[in-house]
Amino acid sequence: MAYKCSLERMSDKIKTFAQYGDAGHGGITRYSLSEASTQAREEFVRRMTAIGAKIECDDVACMYATLEGSDPNAKRIVMASHVDSVKNGGNYDGIEGVMTGMEVLETVAEQKIPHRHPLTAMIWTNEEGSLYPPAMMCSGIICHDYLPADLAKNFEYDNMMKAEPMDESPFKNFGEALAASKWKGDKANRLSPDKYLCMFETHLEQGPILEDNGNEVGAVQLVMGMFNYRVRFHGFTAHAGTFPMAKRHDALYAASAFLVKMHEEFDKIEQGIDPEFVYTTGEIYVHPCIHTCINDEAEFSLDVRHPDPAVRERVMAKLKEMAAQEWCGCTCDIEEQWVRDTVNFNKHLIGYVEESMDELGLKWQKILSGAGHDAQFCAYVIPTTMIFSRTQKGLSHCEDEHVSDEDATAAASACLNAVLKADARFEDDLAKD
Repeated sequence: MAYKCSLERMSDKIKTFAQYGDAGHGGITRYSLSEASTQAREEFVRRMTAIGAKIECDDVACMYATLEGSDPNAKRIVMASHVDSVKNGGNYDGIEGVMTGMEVLETVAEQKIPHRHPLTAMIWTNEEGSLYPPAMMCSGIICHDYLPADLAKNFEYDNMMKAEPMDESPFKNFGEALAASKWKGDKANRLSPDKYLCMFETHLEQGPILEDNGNEVGAVQLVMGMFNYRVRFHGFTAHAGTFPMAKRHDALYAASAFLVKMHEEFDKIEQGIDPEFVYTTGEIYVHPCIHTCINDEAEFSLDVRHPDPAVRERVMAKLKEMAAQEWCGCTCDIEEQWVRDTVNFNKHLIGYVEESMDELGLKWQKILSGAGHDAQFCAYVIPTTMIFSRTQKGLSHCEDEHVSDEDATAAASACLNAVLKADARFEDDLAKD
C-alpha cells in the first residue's frame, strides 16, 4: 500500500512559510538566524508540537522534531533540509525539504501509520551561507570528523564562529549571532551515527532536466565532484588617456582573452555534448577599477563540476597548461579555493525512493545533483539520499523559482513511502551487504 501526503496541508505550508522573509516581489530573503528565520522556526515548532513531536536543538542551532516509534532503542530516521535562503531567493530552495519532513510526520500522525524507528524532521542551520559564509556551514561542523581532511579543514568550529557577515547584520560574526539566538542548544543533540540510522533530503531540482523530460520527481544518485579556483592576471597600471595601446599590459584584457580561449578548450574535452560537464565564471574583480586607469590586476572564479574524476583531471590539466602561458603581456597564476569528490548516495535508500515512485504512479527518473547540499556531507556520517521535485523552467536561487503544490506533495509522498521502507527493511538490507 502506498501512502499519500496531503495536498491541502502542503499548499498551506508553502503559503505560510513564504511570508517569513517576504521580499515584496515574489520571493524571500531569509538569512540564517535572522528574524525571518526565527519566524520560520517558530512555525516549525508550532506545527510539530501540535502532532506530539519532541523538539530539540543542538549547539549550532540545528533543530530536530521527533515522533517516537514502537522501539525505544531504535535509531532515528531523519528528513532534513534548511530554512535559510540566498538574498532575493525563492520560496522553495531548502524550505521544501523541511516542509517535506513536516508533512511526512503529519501524515504518519494523522493516519496513525505504524513505524518502529523514531522519525525526525530536521532543520540544518546556515546551509546557504548567504550572510555568514561558507555554504553548508553547520553540516560541515557537525560532519567535520567524518569528512575527508582536505574538506574538513574548511569547517573548523572556531573559524566558522569567526565568519563575518556579507550584508547588514547586528552581529560582527556568526558566533555572536549564534550566542544571541534562542535556538542554540546542547551539543549532545547533534545528528550522529550512534543515534541516527539514515537521512533523506528533498529538494527542488535546481535545473531544467525534470521539466524537459516531463517528469515530476527525480531519484538522486549522487552529488557531482567539483573544484573551484581563482584565476589571476598581473600587468601594470597607467593613465588611460596617456599610455599607448601597444605598450599596455592590461590585466582585464588578458583575463577576457583567457576566458574566451578557456571556453574553446574546455568544450573540446567532452566535445561540448556532455550535459553533466558544467563550468562557471561567477565572480570577477579588477584593480584599480577606475575609469581613468588601466587595470593592473584582474581575477575571476572558476567552478568546474562533473561526476567523473577523470574528466575533472583533464580539465585541470588544461587549466594549468593555459595558466603557464603569458596573456596579452600579463602573467597568470591560479589558486585552489575548494575541491570536493563525487558523493554517491546509498543504493538501498535510492532503491526505496524508486520503488515508492513506481508504487505511487509518478513520472520519475534517475538524476544527478550538480549543486551542493547538506546531504553530501551527511553521507559521510550516515547512509543518505535525496529526492528532487520539478522546478518550473529550471530556475532556482532566484525569486522566480517555483514548484507546484502538486509536485511538492508528490515528492513528499515519495519520501514518506521511502522512509517507511527504510523503517521496515534498511537494517536487514545493510546486514546482507
